[in-house]
Amino acid sequence: MGVVDLKGLPAADRVEVCFAGRSNVGKSSLINALTGRAKLARSSAEPGRTRELNYFNIGDGQLYLVDLPGFGYAQVSKTQVAAWTKLIKSYLRGRPSLRRVFLLVDARRGLMDTDHEIMDLLDGAAVTYQIVLTKVDKVPKPEVEKTAADVAAKLRKRGAAHPVVMQTSAEKGWGIAELRAEIVAFL
Repeated sequence: MGVVDLKGLPAADRVEVCFAGRSNVGKSSLINALTGRAKLARSSAEPGRTRELNYFNIGDGQLYLVDLPGFGYAQVSKTQVAAWTKLIKSYLRGRPSLRRVFLLVDARRGLMDTDHEIMDLLDGAAVTYQIVLTKVDKVPKPEVEKTAADVAAKLRKRGAAHPVVMQTSAEKGWGIAELRAEIVAFL
């Protein structure tokens, strides 16, 4: 189910977890890997392909997994980007059933300014979030470990951050079982 404004949100009658992150960080690919359904979430090399809050029923309807539009670069108008940003921020600030935001960060890039902005918003709203490094198969292992350690050090100064930085590769299947276990723990 796709939602383009807050009025279209489903009832907050079950646990929600969401995936947030920059455009092309791998949100849709990771959702597909987690669910074992190759085309559940549409992925594309084109930034800004996800253009609404996409709700997926998980665990026989016990949990919603929400795929947010990417923030940062997208091949759409500034007006559209502003509308997405407003929708995402309103959702993240005020959804009572939201238990955790999985903030996806490309392991090749590390934390960027837009990631810090979202973390500031989540800290201010006291919404628990956890960093998930994506595309770790594209980076040498020592570099991934350094990035994970740098991110973990920055998270220690943040009130709403979960301390564990997860490492995943949707393409290789790395870290998928561990991330799935984190999500299933909310059921």
